Amino acid sequence: MTEQVIIAVDAMGGDRGPETVFAGITQALNADPALTVIVCGDKALVEPYCASQERAEACPTTEVIAMDEHPATAVRKKKDSSIVVGCRLVREGRAQGFFSAGSTGACLAAATLVMGRLKGVKRPALAQVLPAYEHPVLLLDVGANADCKPEYLVQFARMGCAYMQGVMGVAHPSVGLLNIGEEDTKGSMEVQEAHKLLRAELPEFKGNAEGRDLLSGGFDVIVTDGFTGNVCLKTIEGTSKTLFSYVKDALKSSVVTSLGALLIKGKLAVMKDKLSPDAYGGTPLLGVKGACIIGHGSSNERAVANGIAVAAETVRSSVAQVIASSVEDSAASAPNAASSETSQVGDQH
Repeated sequence: MTEQVIIAVDAMGGDRGPETVFAGITQALNADPALTVIVCGDKALVEPYCASQERAEACPTTEVIAMDEHPATAVRKKKDSSIVVGCRLVREGRAQGFFSAGSTGACLAAATLVMGRLKGVKRPALAQVLPAYEHPVLLLDVGANADCKPEYLVQFARMGCAYMQGVMGVAHPSVGLLNIGEEDTKGSMEVQEAHKLLRAELPEFKGNAEGRDLLSGGFDVIVTDGFTGNVCLKTIEGTSKTLFSYVKDALKSSVVTSLGALLIKGKLAVMKDKLSPDAYGGTPLLGVKGACIIGHGSSNERAVANGIAVAAETVRSSVAQVIASSVEDSAASAPNAASSETSQVGDQH
């Protein structure tokens, strides 16, 4: 029997408005009979919607954090915002996970400051599933921590392995360290030190991964600092869009190619779907107490539904508990780093 799960959902996040979020929630509820959602948002919107759904509970809020607001400041000031309240429901145990397509920075700040870090986790990390050719690859960090000490990357690897095992079903995830070459001596001093630590502490570590490995499927988990990871992610997204534009122009360039396009239309649709971020629903924030999935601002109803589903699967797979168990011993043996999440998340949008 599938475990019953309660996920808090931010109805006010995303570029397409609450109606798209509601449509996504409906899809998620229809697909998962063991799922219940608590919908956070404007009373006039969430109460009528939840009244039409058996497994949806309204949680009225009076504030919204806009995309252009300073995340950490907004989280502190707007305590009755849909994002903060959703994270508070997880902290209080009323929900086990949270999904939002709102401000990434605000979600990151609220999850870290309100839900809280797992014991032993020095820095939570944003992890993005990439549609690599052979199999999905998890890249982390992709934006939570611009600067990373070598030991942070070791924790990222542990957290990434827990996620790939629990949510993506990879029995023995392999780990790579993003670098400018395969040799152990390549990269900055911090990256070289991270390589030594990963080699010493993680049997899953298989060496350096270069940029071309992000989409080749040679590794299951690839770790890097949040600055580099975010640049890689945005480059991949931009390249994908440009590639499809070129393909579209080529197929429309003549009568013959237009006829050919009709023959491969279905295959192109499948390829586009595989490369779409909507298929994975959002970006998990690993290292916090509970499941936190952050969707794209442009999320459509399918992306919302998948994001909620991923949050539920993260809970059912006990990813947070596995992460806590895997990092607690190493964290206990090292001095606790000063808490500085606010400075790390304050400028994320």
